[in-house]
Amino acid sequence: MTLRLEGKKAIVAEVAEVAKKATSVVAADYCGLTVTQLTELREKAREAGVYMRVIRNTLARRAFEGTKFACMDPALVGPLVLAFSKDEPGAAARIFKDYAKKWEKLE
Repeated sequence: MTLRLEGKKAIVAEVAEVAKKATSVVAADYCGLTVTQLTELREKAREAGVYMRVIRNTLARRAFEGTKFACMDPALVGPLVLAFSKDEPGAAARIFKDYAKKWEKLE
């Protein structure tokens, strides 16, 4: 599915707003996970107050410009899911760590 410019701008604005308020961000390679697994991961993230988003790396780079997460630029390679911790800095990392033990495809 191709995004039009307006859609891309909206995604960048949404992620930039979340990044400005987030305490931490974690990126994980989700290649090989099933839709059911990704849905379970998203549900767990929502319960923990973590904002998760699969976004194109170029759009993520633009969203991170001017935020404390601009340093993540070199790490944005390949299919990634980004998880932003809103309140507790370790919440997103903890979710990914727990599910990486359960599913070896999540890196």
